[in-house]
Amino acid sequence: MTTTQGANADPVVDDGSTVVRINSVPELIEKAGFIRKQLALGTHRIGGVHIGGPLSATDMAVALYYKHLGFDPANLDDPYRNTFILSKGHNGILLYTIFCDLGLYDWDELLDTYNTVEGNTFGAHPNRLHVKGIEVSTGSLGHGLSLACGVAHANRDKQIPARVYVMLGDGEMEEGSNWEAIMYAASKKLDGIVAIVDFNHFSASFAAGENIVWPNMAETFRSFGWDAIEVDGTDMQAIDEVLSSLPPVDYANPGKPIAIISSTTKGQGIDYMEAAPGAWHIGGLSKEKLEETYEIIDAYTARKLAEV
Repeated sequence: MTTTQGANADPVVDDGSTVVRINSVPELIEKAGFIRKQLALGTHRIGGVHIGGPLSATDMAVALYYKHLGFDPANLDDPYRNTFILSKGHNGILLYTIFCDLGLYDWDELLDTYNTVEGNTFGAHPNRLHVKGIEVSTGSLGHGLSLACGVAHANRDKQIPARVYVMLGDGEMEEGSNWEAIMYAASKKLDGIVAIVDFNHFSASFAAGENIVWPNMAETFRSFGWDAIEVDGTDMQAIDEVLSSLPPVDYANPGKPIAIISSTTKGQGIDYMEAAPGAWHIGGLSKEKLEETYEIIDAYTARKLAEV
């Protein structure tokens, strides 16, 4: 059975199950281009949303949700599922867009009710009580990794060999609570945790290194007892290889939690946003600018496809 989920979505299920699966890197690149265009449309329709951060995280999120997470839109409460926690919760619209594409929500419902008094589903920050597919309510930065420790502990207690993926922002890594969780996870050998730092080199207010200096974030994680992998977060082939290479969770022989430092650019895929990341933490697009932006995303996607 082949199923198409969401308007204009590619077929993502071909094995009789509902688990999302796109296997080829070119298809993942094309899907990332589609999600970027939907994010741009959302920025135009809604009138202004967080956009720079969702764009930098798009490739990693697409690789996870359409291939590596084993995400099952029809069985969101499966106790054996892998978990994804968006610790940088202000990027919630990225997950909402993916969920709409996968058929969990209607696209117009998102665009018409996002962060409004009338809408009780899609807030600027994701709420697990209102949005199907959201595992943990986030928004206050620095909490996601601590919550992941709790999920990883519960999985180990129940002998569920599932992973807990946590996406953090590089600005969020300035929060001390993250480093408490990093020490704790290493101490308890919570090797089911995969922390993905979307290192887009710009927070809401500072370029990387202007406020807190990171000589080498991967080495910092290693010094705290983690395994750490650096990857070009704009290279879908490299992302796919890293996620494919993660060792199985083995409670009989626990290893180290894993950090993936994903180097990206804020506004990734839209050149004028990449050139002015401070101006595009939040933004909106006019109709004319939207059409131009579609062309830019199409050209960017074509370049990425040519590199494979």
